Amino acid sequence: MAGHSKWANIQHRKGRQDEKRGKVWTRVIREITVAARQGGGDLAMNPRLRLAVEKAKAANMPADTVKKNIDKATGNLEGVSYEEIRYEGYGIGGAAIIVDCMTDNRVRTVAEVRHAFSKYGGNMGTEGSVAFQFKHCGQFVFAPGTSEDKVMEVALEAGADDVISDDDGAIEVLCAPPQFEAVKAALEAAGLKPDVAEVTMRAENSIELTGEDALRMQKLLDVIEDLDDTQDVYHNAEMSAE
Repeated sequence: MAGHSKWANIQHRKGRQDEKRGKVWTRVIREITVAARQGGGDLAMNPRLRLAVEKAKAANMPADTVKKNIDKATGNLEGVSYEEIRYEGYGIGGAAIIVDCMTDNRVRTVAEVRHAFSKYGGNMGTEGSVAFQFKHCGQFVFAPGTSEDKVMEVALEAGADDVISDDDGAIEVLCAPPQFEAVKAALEAAGLKPDVAEVTMRAENSIELTGEDALRMQKLLDVIEDLDDTQDVYHNAEMSAE
């Protein structure tokens, strides 16, 4: 199955995330806190917590810090209580945006997100206004040049739903969220290392933005991502400055 050219956009997103490493620990700690509170502190019994701890390791977070935050969440230490909130809206050119937040102050967070949308050319929508344009799934992305046949054989055998060859040669593997760990383990065991491996909200279709519109959209996304309570931002814009 063929797909759109996503490699440049994925690399661009990774680059911008790398520039913002200062926020990574904060976001990972919040994810660990919520995952442990909801599913308990036992990694073997809590897939969401396992994934959060993997993110912590990838961000070089000390094991003591990880343990302390799991203990806080499970009641062994006093900690802050976070709740998860999702906001939806429209960016430049009608592009769809989903903003996932974790906050200890819902009133503050909604005001900040709404202000960002309105000030930088977007519009905040109601619940469900754009979510139908995205699919909640596990996603693995391999660089152009990776063997599609090998990826397909391993991924489908492990329970993946689809393997997509993008226009620029990148290969995407999609699976249901519960299958994420099994597919990841199978790919790694076969020596296939994805550049992206995450449970995400994947846009079902995309809107191409170029020139000034692309720059305005990137500014809007940057402002939203920089908000203290933002955990993840998903959108369906494919941007080019040309």
